[in-house]
Amino acid sequence: MPPTPANRPDRDESPVRDRGDACPGALRLHTADDGALARVRVPAGLLDARQAYALADAAERLGDGALDITSRGNLQLRGLDPVCAGELAELLDAADLLPAPAHERIRNVVASPLSGLDGRGHLDVRPLVRELDTLLCAGARATALSGRFLFALDDGRGDMAELAADVMLLAEAGDGAPGAPVTGGAGAPGGPGAPGRPRVRVVAGEARVRVRPEDAARMLLLAAEAFLDAADASGARPWRVRELPPEHALSTRDLLRRAAAADLPAEPAPEPPAAPEGTGPAEPPAPEPPAPGAHARDGADAAVCAGVVLGRMSAAQVRSLARVAERHGTGELRVTPWRSVVLPGVAAAHLPELAAAGLVTGAGSPWHGVSACTGRPGCGKALADVRADATALAAAGAGGTPVHWSGCGRRCGHPHGAHVDLVATGEGRYTLAVVPANRPAAAAVPATEAASASATGALPGAVPAKVNATETETATETATAPGTGADHPVRHDLDVPELVGALAAARGGRPLHHRPATTK
Repeated sequence: MPPTPANRPDRDESPVRDRGDACPGALRLHTADDGALARVRVPAGLLDARQAYALADAAERLGDGALDITSRGNLQLRGLDPVCAGELAELLDAADLLPAPAHERIRNVVASPLSGLDGRGHLDVRPLVRELDTLLCAGARATALSGRFLFALDDGRGDMAELAADVMLLAEAGDGAPGAPVTGGAGAPGGPGAPGRPRVRVVAGEARVRVRPEDAARMLLLAAEAFLDAADASGARPWRVRELPPEHALSTRDLLRRAAAADLPAEPAPEPPAAPEGTGPAEPPAPEPPAPGAHARDGADAAVCAGVVLGRMSAAQVRSLARVAERHGTGELRVTPWRSVVLPGVAAAHLPELAAAGLVTGAGSPWHGVSACTGRPGCGKALADVRADATALAAAGAGGTPVHWSGCGRRCGHPHGAHVDLVATGEGRYTLAVVPANRPAAAAVPATEAASASATGALPGAVPAKVNATETETATETATAPGTGADHPVRHDLDVPELVGALAAARGGRPLHHRPATTK
């Protein structure tokens, strides 16, 4: 069974908000230090080559010439002149990237990137992604969702569990062979647990129901509408399921009632089995995200995955990906939340072309697992040039636990799974903590007057960061997350040279000796 999604309510944090969220969109630009920022929602990261070319053209014509991948697999253009908003909207609309302007900020959908390619999942979730997106864009009620509300569709491999989605689909094996195709339409006989058919559970906070795959998209939307009703009743204006006050928490009974009213067969989904006392967690750890390189099915090439250095692609790199997808694959690109791009149908023989473009094509690259926020000079809140520091220390602990560099305690764009957490504290110094899986990053580090950290040397493939990413999908939420606690080894007040050994130890799983913060 896949791991339980990390979307359960945090009852210590039920904020009362007096405004809507400020997430940027393709039409709502965000003012940054180096220009305006536009975030283009790409459900499940699914693009065709034509759309990729259009985005590259828009980045060159209107922005700073690059696209950033967010922690939800969306794409950002930066360095925009605010007066170009209308022209950008026209470009996106012509490329079918703006299907419903009133809904554009709520199309936050992630899905298993290798679904239907490597034979590991129980269900190809791509058709469900498209159906869900159509349903979201068709109704007025969904426009009340915040720009932070997240849907996730996991094909059964468990890779979406760490992404803290508000509403999660988890595919389960039926009594037939794993990966058996779904047969029959909405009127097919048998309920969600019918023998021999893959099953799907939908989870929203503590509520969980099981439905047929052909009903899954409708059930995801019903769960989102249940959240909106609960949010309205609470009067607290929560943005996320986990922010609902306890008395307004979503329930399995309510989801079943809504399913029945929609003539949708559903049943309660059981809780994951508890582990015997003293035996550790009952569920297996979440699998690793798609590694850079080739991915096969039954011994034949099925796809390649190319990592993007610090999540920032030049327009030329975007065109290289689109060209390889168009000439040697299915023409599809799948942008992932792990700052990589999967190209279905492309053989391993074409990896050198991607490597020549400066993309990461092997897990042995020092860039694999390294991420960072924008930092200085693009972000006014940053206390360091974190991308320069990440470049200087990319090889420290290469191949180990992922590491994320943050310019301040907001931790924009940090990973949701296990990672090494580096946060700038000013004067070229950082705190370092090891964050285990299914645990949030630490609360905000108190800001001090900053001095930009300098770095020496550079690794090939890096694209210079020139602009702000003050809200890379997770900024406001992570600033209020619980603290690290005693089980997060923390090293305070390390300068960049001191980080070399500490970072290598942390990424390699070696013990860190606690070093108290100084009074500097």
